[in-house]
Amino acid sequence: MNTFTTLPRRSHRTRAIVLTGAAAGVALVIGAPLAASAHVHVDPGSASAGATATLTFASSHGCDGSPTTAFEIEIPDGVGNATPIVQGGWTITRELGTDSVPTGVTFTADTPVEDGFKAEFAMDVLFDQSAAGTTVAFPVTQLCAEGENAWTEIAGEGEDPHDLESPAPVVAVGEAEAEADGHAHAAGADDARPAASSTEATADPIARWLAAGGLVAGIAALIVVLVRGRARKA
Repeated sequence: MNTFTTLPRRSHRTRAIVLTGAAAGVALVIGAPLAASAHVHVDPGSASAGATATLTFASSHGCDGSPTTAFEIEIPDGVGNATPIVQGGWTITRELGTDSVPTGVTFTADTPVEDGFKAEFAMDVLFDQSAAGTTVAFPVTQLCAEGENAWTEIAGEGEDPHDLESPAPVVAVGEAEAEADGHAHAAGADDARPAASSTEATADPIARWLAAGGLVAGIAALIVVLVRGRARKA
């Protein structure tokens, strides 16, 4: 009897442990993606120095559930120019420096973006040669109907960016592309053009001779007509 009374207790205890563990696992599975998505993304995450790249920023959350009204982007050092891309749903304003290069760009939503909806906005960004081999961060302040999120944290030396609570979007800038690449591609295009076959090489002079012969025949016919016409008049 004791054996039958203790087994159900162990079974209930084991079942409770299993259910608790499963619940914790589900919480981790669901919570991890939510935590990972809770910031502003930038795509692509890499670019070349001395070149212009189209950067698309995106976010799919508000401020603790409050709808998003605007995004303020700080244009960092290492950027030679930034040109906001006009797109529906946003009103764009810029703050210009003394060299007329934007120091800040604000995208204000024409209609507040509800939490859980994806918002995208883009800029053409020219990276300076001096930015080669570095990571350039774009601090973003997300303004909402209630509250705001400052995505402005930048990882220090030896610090893991994934450990930051409010990381700024970053772009890894590679070395400048060689200027000769453009010429190489042009030359490559010529080289890639298929060479004329022996049939084409033979056909070309034949066509020229036929054309010349036709021209001569036409001139001769014209002379004959003119001569006959004069003979009739005489």
